[in-house]
Amino acid sequence: MTETIISLETVNPIEFFGVNNQKLDILKKKFPLLKILSRGTQIKLSGSPEQVESAKEKIDLIVQYLERNGHMSENYFEQILGGDDAETVDNFIDRNPNDILVFGPNGKTVRARTINQKRLVQVAEKNDIVFAIGPAGTGKTYTAVALAVRALKNKMVKKIILTRPAVEAGESLGFLPGDLKEKIDPYLRPLYDALDDMIPADKLGYYMSTRVIEIAPLAYMRGRTLDNAFIILDEAQNSTDLQLKMFLTRIGANAKAIITGDLTQIDLPKNQRSGLEKAARILRNIDGIAHIELDEEDVVRHRLVKAIIRAYDKDHKETDVHPDQRPREHWRDRKERTDRSEETK
Repeated sequence: MTETIISLETVNPIEFFGVNNQKLDILKKKFPLLKILSRGTQIKLSGSPEQVESAKEKIDLIVQYLERNGHMSENYFEQILGGDDAETVDNFIDRNPNDILVFGPNGKTVRARTINQKRLVQVAEKNDIVFAIGPAGTGKTYTAVALAVRALKNKMVKKIILTRPAVEAGESLGFLPGDLKEKIDPYLRPLYDALDDMIPADKLGYYMSTRVIEIAPLAYMRGRTLDNAFIILDEAQNSTDLQLKMFLTRIGANAKAIITGDLTQIDLPKNQRSGLEKAARILRNIDGIAHIELDEEDVVRHRLVKAIIRAYDKDHKETDVHPDQRPREHWRDRKERTDRSEETK
């Protein structure tokens, strides 16, 4: 039998124990073999050494979290007690407070989690335009939105502008009912999802209604000058050469821009070429423009996403031509043959 006493003097005991000891009851249910007693700002654990050590580790994480954020919801309390996987625990450990980009609703912390995501944060702080190119699930958009929200909260910019091309992903959606906002919202949903994780719903609604945060299709950027803004162009692989040039020339004084894209998922019609690869290539040596390439090691979605990306990359190397490019090459070859036949006539 082992006993240990943990001090809670650095946090509000009510936040730890919960109203009417609701959180303490959760703790007791998670460790039914332990005897758990609360006395003022102390909590006493009695039981087997393994159980006591396990409970102490979880309680220490909760205390660290409360020291940083001051509040922890019951949902988060249960998550940290029940989460034994590295990913869940990592969400609560504050290994480096400077890594945190944004504190979201209910004390959620948003931070760069991979090497290249951290590089994206570093270069975005030093450059006004950043190209972040990589496969699905590597956190390009999420990290970019977190940087934009941080800049807004720190009053480095006056507004956030999020845009992406309204291009159907290989499907014919046909006529969409509703007003203009309802028609374009499905294309912009990923941006809304990221914002929901970082800004409380009431404050986000206020920002949207006052146009402090603006989400719009790429076509709506034409003719504008975007000053004092953090601008994100998402899914840039679906913008044409002229569209991307138009976007880049909208950037005004005290503005930052991040352009994200995945060159393996181009949804443009077969007779149109993506402008992202060209823009990244011809702007590579300009001071103030940075380039970050993410890969499957940066994937933060389901573990199978990495395997899927590797499988497609392997197929691409074996065939030497990416499947998405074959229809375009075929269309161009056919057009050249048609042009030559017309000349011979």
